[in-house]
Amino acid sequence: MNFDEIIDRRGTHSAKWDMMEELFGVSPDDGIAMWVADMDFRPPACVPAALTAMVEHGVFGYFGDDAAYKVSIDWWMSTRHGWNVDPSWIFTTHGLVNGTALCIHTWSKPGDGVVLFTPVYHVFAKITKAAGRTVTECPLVLKDGLYEMDLEDAAKRLTGNEKIVVISSPHNPGGRCWTEGELKALGAFCKEHDLILVSDEIHCDLIFPGQKHMPAITALPDMLDRLVMLTAPTKTFNIAGAHNGNVIIPDEALREAFGATMMGLGISPSSFGLTMETAAYSPEGAAWVDALMAYLAENQKIFDAGIAEIPGLVSMPLEATYLAWVDFSGTGMEGEEIVRRIEKDAKIAVNYGETFGTGGEKYMRFNIATPKARVVEAVARLKSAFGDLQ
Repeated sequence: MNFDEIIDRRGTHSAKWDMMEELFGVSPDDGIAMWVADMDFRPPACVPAALTAMVEHGVFGYFGDDAAYKVSIDWWMSTRHGWNVDPSWIFTTHGLVNGTALCIHTWSKPGDGVVLFTPVYHVFAKITKAAGRTVTECPLVLKDGLYEMDLEDAAKRLTGNEKIVVISSPHNPGGRCWTEGELKALGAFCKEHDLILVSDEIHCDLIFPGQKHMPAITALPDMLDRLVMLTAPTKTFNIAGAHNGNVIIPDEALREAFGATMMGLGISPSSFGLTMETAAYSPEGAAWVDALMAYLAENQKIFDAGIAEIPGLVSMPLEATYLAWVDFSGTGMEGEEIVRRIEKDAKIAVNYGETFGTGGEKYMRFNIATPKARVVEAVARLKSAFGDLQ
């Protein structure tokens, strides 16, 4: 668990490092990649050990008998989040972007609307529009520096064509852990407007000390007939390349519809992803996550303290995730100038807030899941790039 180790990811087909120059003009030779939401850490040793055993066996056929895999999911959710998963509820998809897209195709048709509370993970809107559906944006509101859902305002924005609400829980960006009360209010909103709730909980294990994640299935036991849960080991253990996600559906009718979509598209999981997940959802994986979150909490303190020293910049207090959400509106600068200073002066690649939808226009998202030395260097570069404000 040496999270301080600097691992050179250049030239390894890493989207985060090998695409940053093409997309942002930031060279990986002297730049810092703080955009794509994967970590610069190796996963727990149990994961590569499981893959090594596969390679040494040397035969890579179709995966069968997924009982141990599903037991590992139930063990993880039970021990980490206090709820049990019936194995029959679990579908395995090629990651949760794929899982979300399959939900949209299953419970809506072209022209229907999908409700998003923005700013939110930018891919939600992309896959919705690509599927010929429309996005109904419901802007989050700030209260005491944190995001909240304004359901009264959201109700006014509905057109009547909406079929699905997709939420990020914990929220990306901003790192909110939605409370039980907030989820119950959202559940009531979905019932009132006859909407299916798709809860993307990919960040559910990345919770900072003192905070708590509330699974939608725990908060909303009375609306399982319109609830779909999305979970994955990929963010938790830094194995995004496994493209492994779990779509968990308690209701039989919803399961039947989703299963038909998967069958119609010929989707089946990769043996590598299932093997990695089974290994990770274990006591060794749990110990690794505990150590990871302690480390990320220190990174957060370093990053937020540095941002606080730059006039006009505000970093939203994270309750979860490793994705710092920084408000640059206090600088009075236009977006182009903010981007120029970050990319050209500080040589850091980040996600532009405007891509996350309404409300994200003057924000930037920084990935702090990287060795502490890089976080310290990034803060120093930002202080220099915005030095005239100090």
